[in-house]
Amino acid sequence: MAENPQPARYRPRTDILTLGDPFFDPVEAAAFPQATLRYRNDRAAAEIGMVPSRTPAQAGVQGQAEPTSADNALDPRLRGGTDVRNDRLALTDAQWITHFARFAALPGSLPQPLALRYHGHQFQHYNPDIGDGRGFLFAQLEDGAGRLMDLGTKGSGQTPYSRFGDGRLTLKGGVREILATEMLEALGVTTSRTLSLIETHEELVRGDEPSPTRSAVMVRLNHSHVRIGTFQRLAYERDGEAMARLVDYVLIRLYRRDPGAEPAVELFDAAVGRIATLAAQFMEAGFVHGVLNTDNINLTGESFDYGPWRFAPSWDTGFTAAYFDHQGLYAYGRQPDAMHWNAMQLAVALRTIVPAEPLIAILETYPARFARAAADALLWRLGVSPRGEAENGALHDAVVRALAASRMPLDRFYHAAFGGWLPEGDDWTPFEEVRALLSDYRPRKDRSHPYWSDAAPCSMLIDELEAIWAAIADHDDWGPLDAKVAAIRRMGDALR
Repeated sequence: MAENPQPARYRPRTDILTLGDPFFDPVEAAAFPQATLRYRNDRAAAEIGMVPSRTPAQAGVQGQAEPTSADNALDPRLRGGTDVRNDRLALTDAQWITHFARFAALPGSLPQPLALRYHGHQFQHYNPDIGDGRGFLFAQLEDGAGRLMDLGTKGSGQTPYSRFGDGRLTLKGGVREILATEMLEALGVTTSRTLSLIETHEELVRGDEPSPTRSAVMVRLNHSHVRIGTFQRLAYERDGEAMARLVDYVLIRLYRRDPGAEPAVELFDAAVGRIATLAAQFMEAGFVHGVLNTDNINLTGESFDYGPWRFAPSWDTGFTAAYFDHQGLYAYGRQPDAMHWNAMQLAVALRTIVPAEPLIAILETYPARFARAAADALLWRLGVSPRGEAENGALHDAVVRALAASRMPLDRFYHAAFGGWLPEGDDWTPFEEVRALLSDYRPRKDRSHPYWSDAAPCSMLIDELEAIWAAIADHDDWGPLDAKVAAIRRMGDALR
């Protein structure tokens, strides 16, 4: 499950610079015509030592515009007087905009944004012409658990890897990412968090939605942006020295362990476990990422970079998220296999510096690791404590059979079954085997939270997403988004 947030001191880091020039290109952010703060995730910001600093005149987060006149005349790195006090970086909304729309460097962190270099399989076709094309690594900091964390952007402008793209993000795309990350975090999926969304007031033309549409720049909080595709690029260039350096970086700075006799094998073993766990979490959350390309799979096992995602209404293995996924390659039920295939590509890349045999042996453990992780994720969402591996696996399989046969909405099932209890009635007849197996499990948490008394579960299906966006697009009404985020976090509190 995703780690619980912990308050932190502000501790800037610059670890990525130790990798050296072959891994990134210094870039400049786009100069946006305006900037209006639409979403500020102070809960996630607290994990890296950032806290609000608001004057009485500031009503709230939504709609706060950037500073004007005298403030804008200052050097952008000094505007707003950003400093660190009492081990916290206190930011007004104006200062927040300075850092997360104008990208003035955060104190003590990276002096300049870095566009990361990588390749990747896109729908299983290798592409050496990609990299950070509309985003960059903006800063690194330490969280309350002592982990190295990245602040990465989306929609921050063109880079050497933009090709024919404009480097921008639609405002709707940013809203969708907020909803995806909030929902996944609440459901126990290891995910990036959306830290900031700022409207940039450019009109963008897109072929797959009504245009022109509103624009935004987004900042995400991740444990890492080192992808499988990062390793693939080094293998493509036959750069074994850089590959070994990257292996050490991941082991020491991300996994926080000393490399042993076979660092690449050790890394692969850990990565396969994390990739299998993420695939299992997707399935139990009913989530379809939509674009599980190797450049979207990082080595820390976090889900990130949300495009055409969906939550499946029921256990429908053929349910797809991307309109362009004509073959259903990344359909709901094919995600575990897709992630296994991606792990295989990491093994192929690591063959640059290590023999195949130990990598193959580890890769063969993926199915068993996935099965264990799927059972664990199911038990967490059901709110019951684990038993033996065989019992947990039997319960998982029984739940999947019942969900597939009944086509019961996933959210309805989990809402009713939390704590190991199932209602009576005809709708629940397909779950008799599940009921019998659950009788041997003890609740890890009771149903005393008010959420469990709600008439309906908190869901995030496509119709509600479109309704939230319609309120913004038609009336500039951000109330439904704020209310949905609050409802999702309330559900998360009940589950956690």
